[in-house]
Amino acid sequence: MRNYDLTPLYRSAIGFDRLAQLAEHAASNKGNSGYPPYNIELLNDTRYRITMAVAGFAMDELDITSEGDKLLVKGTKAEQDKERKYLYQGIAERGFERTFQLADYVTVIGANLENGLLNVDLERKIPEALKPRKIDISTSRMIDSE
Repeated sequence: MRNYDLTPLYRSAIGFDRLAQLAEHAASNKGNSGYPPYNIELLNDTRYRITMAVAGFAMDELDITSEGDKLLVKGTKAEQDKERKYLYQGIAERGFERTFQLADYVTVIGANLENGLLNVDLERKIPEALKPRKIDISTSRMIDSE
């Protein structure tokens, strides 16, 4: 992996010091293999959807946990009662754990399982105090010097 010098970014951007940590986390995220496959969809300016292909998993075998800035989706397959003799097994029946890093103010608003697809809906709600606001410019001095 290449090491990039992010010093120029820090000179002109305030509060983006977590960028290097997030990039490092993404590069070293060995726990997330390619299973199960997933999509991340932008629904509008503030809503997102993660769709995971979890064919063969029942609703009680799936668990979604949101804590802080992390979203964990976990699938645990129940033990089969009888041994099966496969001639070919192309459908994975193993458990999984997939972790997603959420941006500031992104929260999970719901999840549903339909036709083997798990949809997790997310929304970004920026507090009113942090939204851009117009600053009026006056001609008189607001602060008198002593």
